[in-house]
Amino acid sequence: MNRAHPHTPHHGAQHDHHREHDADGQAEILDLDAEVLAEHTASIIAWLPLESEPRRIVDLGCGTGAGTFALLERFPGAHVTAVDTSAGHLRLLREKARARGAEGRVQTVQADLDADRWPDLGTPDLVWASASMHHMADPGRALRSVRELLAPGGLFAVVELAGFPRFLPAHAPENRPGLEERAHAATDAFHAEHVPHRGADWGPMLTAAGFTVEAERTITVDIEGGRSEAVGRYAHGSLQRIRGVAAPALSPEDLAALDELLDTDSPNSLLRRADLAVRTERTVWAARRA
Repeated sequence: MNRAHPHTPHHGAQHDHHREHDADGQAEILDLDAEVLAEHTASIIAWLPLESEPRRIVDLGCGTGAGTFALLERFPGAHVTAVDTSAGHLRLLREKARARGAEGRVQTVQADLDADRWPDLGTPDLVWASASMHHMADPGRALRSVRELLAPGGLFAVVELAGFPRFLPAHAPENRPGLEERAHAATDAFHAEHVPHRGADWGPMLTAAGFTVEAERTITVDIEGGRSEAVGRYAHGSLQRIRGVAAPALSPEDLAALDELLDTDSPNSLLRRADLAVRTERTVWAARRA
């Protein structure tokens, strides 16, 4: 499904071999992302301006199933076709569906969404794309493909993070305050090259592709670490991935401080800190096919 950058690549066509090789680490981050942000995902789905309960849903760039299972829970009469490039992610999604007794309501399709022609995905009433569209090599073409896919009057929900979540307070770590922001800044060139559409305004692009944008909403995410022990694991896995890209641009002092945060045996480990939070924004565009 998407992500050719530290935020959990699993959608587009680029670097397929790398993504598959790294699938285990990505899957863990995706699962933590789903667990920590579950309440926000549910609230976005509940907000969608649907004219009736959808029966056929396509989850584009489904990863390990965060959106798929949230959609199944919200719409108990629906069937979801879950689409991703990663065979490993789809295998995990099927395992989860079996464990939940939902295998009859889920179909998985492995597909490259940057291809000229998509496989037959049916005629859905709702297409859901969370943190996947910005990985498309040609977003305009992908949006037109979604429009052709949708049933007349169907809804397309595009959900995007404003950026990679922040976890540490500004004064942390104590010996290198501001480290997290410097690590993110060090990845900017990588992001600009590999995910140039991250942070884009999808409204004009949706309109250009023939959709009517009916609603747009930005949700501020601020989840205190005390609410879930998964926040520490989410922070650890996320910053570990960022380190791989940021390391060459960080000072030796910053790199040492980051490694201390990532050292599971360190008293200052992210897994032990009580001052973490998940801070980001998610924006959703709800667009209808005329």
